[in-house]
Amino acid sequence: MDRQQNIAIRMQRAVQAGEIPGMVLALGDRHGSKWEAGFGNRALGGADAMAPDSVFWIASMTKAITGTAAMMLVEAGKLSLDTPATALVPEIGALGVLEGFDEAGQPKLRPAKRPITLRHLLTHTSGYAYDMWSAEIARFRKVTGTPAVGTCRNAALALPLLFDPGEDWTYGIGIDWAGKMIEAATGEKLGAHLQRVIFEPLGMVDTSFKLRPDQRARLVSMHGRGADGALSVIPFEVPQEPEFETGGGGLYGTARDYLTFARMILNGGRHGDIRLLKPETVAEMARDQIAPLSVRPMIAAVPSATRDADFFPGMANGWGLTFLVNRKPSPQGRSAGGLAWAGLGNTFYWIDHGRGTAGIFLSQILPFFDPHAIALFRDFESLVNAD
Repeated sequence: MDRQQNIAIRMQRAVQAGEIPGMVLALGDRHGSKWEAGFGNRALGGADAMAPDSVFWIASMTKAITGTAAMMLVEAGKLSLDTPATALVPEIGALGVLEGFDEAGQPKLRPAKRPITLRHLLTHTSGYAYDMWSAEIARFRKVTGTPAVGTCRNAALALPLLFDPGEDWTYGIGIDWAGKMIEAATGEKLGAHLQRVIFEPLGMVDTSFKLRPDQRARLVSMHGRGADGALSVIPFEVPQEPEFETGGGGLYGTARDYLTFARMILNGGRHGDIRLLKPETVAEMARDQIAPLSVRPMIAAVPSATRDADFFPGMANGWGLTFLVNRKPSPQGRSAGGLAWAGLGNTFYWIDHGRGTAGIFLSQILPFFDPHAIALFRDFESLVNAD
């Protein structure tokens, strides 16, 4: 029995057991797409089967695409990794660093010791955080009435920093600010810019911030897993007329499209006859940028949105320019220096330069780091790498 059959059996059993409503997988290498398959249905209890062109909210898988666009502009001399971001977005970091709350419950803020740079934003060392993994930011939002980032309102980005830029790592809204820098440098809306420089050249026909009618017809429903483990369809949609298009998590797309993007990274910035990035730029994106810091487990502050998330328990991991970097070989057989990340709706990918493979796993379940979904993603990669 070959690996694809073993993977298919594992996924089908999970769907039949009710562990997950469905998923789409895609697998490729440097030479092309090797396999893509859907399992289960687009909605629990529905009749529409998952397919390679099923449309998902890919959430924070958007970050690597935004980061790629930023690095293309770095190559072109229109952005710089290490100059103050305030040159393009003067309001960035304006609130300074949050030092706690006073006796009246109001936030205590101080100026940051140094300016935020694009490198800080892409490596999550800027000090910006997400409230779902930061009780302090959740409290700040509540006290000040600051809207959630998912509203796609500009006011949602007016958050304080948790630490001085460059001094720690925490996962946050930095790449939304990188999207703002791209817009300022190009004079284009982020979605239009991504369409022109990435999606059209790569043939990513189903990736966008705004859903077309034909995409909506193939859209996968979001599911919520209750405290009892039961799943149900829940309403969900990224704002379709946003104040800002969120470079940190706003894209919809397909496994087929994302595999094309991942294979471009795997091939050092090239896809067929199209070159988006120089090989040395991709190598820099894949380099661990944050040592001696390490990526820490992300502890849930908003349990309705996420569970505690730790991709490699017991392993110290780094971060590149928008990618998680595993510093040692992973339990799933990923080579040291592998790249990966995920999206809030339990979408996942890996890019393994050592083995020359890329894999995409898309589902639509909240909260993030669903135990069944992450187990299936890990098993997918393990079975791909099985001897």
